Amino acid sequence: MAALTPISRKPLSMVLPTVAAAGGFLGMFVGAGQGSALLGILIGAALMAALAWVYITVLDNERVARWITILGMGVIGFLFAGFTGLIVGLLAGWFFAFFIFWLYEGRYRQRLLPYLTGQQVFGHYLFRVICGAIFVFLITPILVVLPLSFNAQDFFTFTPEMLRLDPEGYSLKHYRDFFTNNEWQRSFKNSLIIAPIATIISVSLGTLAAIGLSQSHVPGRRAIMGILISPMIVPLIISATGMFFFYSDIGRFMEGTLGMDKNFVGYIKVVLAHAVLGIPFVIITVTATLVGFDRSLTRAAANMGAGPVRTFFKIQMPLILPGVISGGLFAFITSFDEVVVVLFVGSASQKTLPWQMFTGLREQISPTILAVATILVVISIALLTTVELLRRRSERLRGLSPA
Repeated sequence: MAALTPISRKPLSMVLPTVAAAGGFLGMFVGAGQGSALLGILIGAALMAALAWVYITVLDNERVARWITILGMGVIGFLFAGFTGLIVGLLAGWFFAFFIFWLYEGRYRQRLLPYLTGQQVFGHYLFRVICGAIFVFLITPILVVLPLSFNAQDFFTFTPEMLRLDPEGYSLKHYRDFFTNNEWQRSFKNSLIIAPIATIISVSLGTLAAIGLSQSHVPGRRAIMGILISPMIVPLIISATGMFFFYSDIGRFMEGTLGMDKNFVGYIKVVLAHAVLGIPFVIITVTATLVGFDRSLTRAAANMGAGPVRTFFKIQMPLILPGVISGGLFAFITSFDEVVVVLFVGSASQKTLPWQMFTGLREQISPTILAVATILVVISIALLTTVELLRRRSERLRGLSPA
């Protein structure tokens, strides 16, 4: 456990530039919303540096400074952006009042080891700031799409009513359009048909391949592994082009020689193509699970008379099941969100949900896309949460983390 170090006040030469950098970062977002990010950076940096100087040299009272900053920035936010700006301003005011005295009084070192140098402390917090910035830039587009899907108008931007949090600016009309429109429902049903079947094929073949490649006596294991996971590495447009020519010949054979229905053949081609894209995810996750697998268990089962199939389902499968399910979830997400391959391989009868979204952006600019995107985000979050829970369960079963 890190020892708590006594509070020692830091010089202004360190505090002011750091606070100015944080103020410039906030000002960049505010300035971008007002049309000039550079001006926002300059004003934000200068304002926060001046505020820190006044608080440290003149006021020197954290509680009073906190209330002044919270109320002041709340009022400024309300004047610029209404109720939404008020909330952002209050949160920003609380953060900067805390941040200024947190730096000045040296409280940032309290939970760190006392013998760390200033450079090591800086690297520690710089790493956290970089990770936080990456997270913000990755999550911001999702946070923008979610409220826009409830827009009462057919716009892809926030209306004044939405910014004021006026109930009249929000509506479920785009969700109703998704669930009542025949085009959207047909594409949604196609995705629900294609993705599960492709996932089953991916899990079956990928699991068998991972188990086979985990055997030390298999010749050329690395080369075979590289070939099997190549769909994950090769650019998707190249894979889609190759699949187009390959499955075209298969489709002509199935329709002309076997006399199969054209639409049914189209579904088969799309399912097989998506299964190819999902197999690498299953191989990687199952292979990672097999790394900690105790092979003496299968040998013991064989010595007791169990055949290979019984040994697999009774001994091996329960232990590698978290990896199998994780790979299956990744394969399902890949198939459910994929649009490039289905454009090459499929036809209008196999139009999936991402294909319909692409068409909506290119031809109609339909705001229903925002509602669909929100639904897909919710589904993806639920599936990824399941993957994380299975990963933790797998670690507990393998003794890598406490129960």
